[in-house]
Amino acid sequence: MTDQQQHLQQVLEQQKTLVGEINELNTQVDSKRQMALKLQGVLEYLQQLGIELPKEEEEAAADAPAAAEATDAPAAEAVTPEVAAV
Repeated sequence: MTDQQQHLQQVLEQQKTLVGEINELNTQVDSKRQMALKLQGVLEYLQQLGIELPKEEEEAAADAPAAAEATDAPAAEAVTPEVAAV
């Protein structure tokens, strides 16, 4: 096989690999889009039920006593994950 034929073979293999990766990414995009739509539906359902997140002021007031207790607890227990509003 000549150098040019080898180069052509490599180009074809790279193209095939990239097309496969693109197809995989498209599948992931579709899956994530479906999940986002489901989550939007859940969000709308919860809002129709009247469920709301606490206001920042209420949350800060509620966290103040918890923060005082947390200083006595070990650091691993004092850390609570924040949930981002979507």
